Amino acid sequence: MHDQHIASAFDRDLEGVQAQIMKMGGMIEDAIRMAAESLENRDEELAEKVRAGDKAIDELEIQINESAARIIALRAPTAIDLRLILSVIKISASLERIGDYAKNMAKRTGVLSQMQPVSDSAGSIRRMARTVEGMLKDALDAYIQRDAELAMDVIARDEDVDQMYNALFREFLTFMLEDPRNITACMHLHFIAKNTERMGDLVTSVAEQVVYLVTGQHPEEARPKADKTSYVSEA
Repeated sequence: MHDQHIASAFDRDLEGVQAQIMKMGGMIEDAIRMAAESLENRDEELAEKVRAGDKAIDELEIQINESAARIIALRAPTAIDLRLILSVIKISASLERIGDYAKNMAKRTGVLSQMQPVSDSAGSIRRMARTVEGMLKDALDAYIQRDAELAMDVIARDEDVDQMYNALFREFLTFMLEDPRNITACMHLHFIAKNTERMGDLVTSVAEQVVYLVTGQHPEEARPKADKTSYVSEA
């Protein structure tokens, strides 16, 4: 009976921390969407909202880590349950970094809104961000539903993000060669595109964590990267 009580208390604690993960994920989905919208519409007010909201995301990650540490200390989880708790810590760390990249995108909106638009680059970045946002939503659904198949689908979709980034990278090079006045704006846009591509990598890490959680095995090692420009200086 005592063991059963401990198990039900563990389940309640776990539900609480998983609710925090979903809340954090929802905040980050909003941040990605608003950052990309602010870039495309040159909306500095919306960009400021993203920057201000990042503090709440950081605080939530701290709360999740504290909750996870408390569960480990108080509940003495079994090996399988411990894997569950450690996955919470890893997922929240990936989410927090995605939030940082969304904030960085919003930070550059103010600078870019003072410059001439470069083709429909901001629209292309927004489409790329929308793909990442969809991947994140599915990765979080896969986590809650313990759905390894959905998580594997998210991992496969990261290649689409890489291809979008590669196409943008080539575009930026062309624009810079055509007109040196485009160089500054293109450099800013490239950093944003690179950060968006990295968001896709971090969402993939969340999905890989789900696969490990459900199957006890990591997805096939050495996932090929379709981003061919990693040698380029980064944000």
